[in-house]
Amino acid sequence: MNTSDSNVALLRSAIEAFNEGDFDTCVAYLSPDVVMNMAGLETRRGPDVWREGAEYIRCGFPDLRARIDDVVAEGDQVALRLTFRGTHQGEFLGIPATGRTIEYVSHEFYRIVDGVVTEEWICSDMATLHSQLNQPA
Repeated sequence: MNTSDSNVALLRSAIEAFNEGDFDTCVAYLSPDVVMNMAGLETRRGPDVWREGAEYIRCGFPDLRARIDDVVAEGDQVALRLTFRGTHQGEFLGIPATGRTIEYVSHEFYRIVDGVVTEEWICSDMATLHSQLNQPA
């Protein structure tokens, strides 16, 4: 298996662990100094910060699942197009639970060095997510 294939396999395993709510496994795939770049937000660092974000979104959407729609890999970089789907069962971004099913797309780019994610760039379609949460009842 070449480096690109190994990196794709790592991310597929990480997405599977995320879908199962196994954040310990997810964090094991991260470098101790992982850098997280999220569109529109300040750069954040570290596995504990990653876990905090994952737990926050899971509180709002306990059944949230990611589906990998596309993968492109070259060397130490992997690009994913994901579709997230879940039910809004808890407060999220100040919006009380609506019970609505949401679905949105995220474009994510990862740098993987020596078998761990060292940097990620996340560009999720938050406008679609917000519009689904804020629809009139």
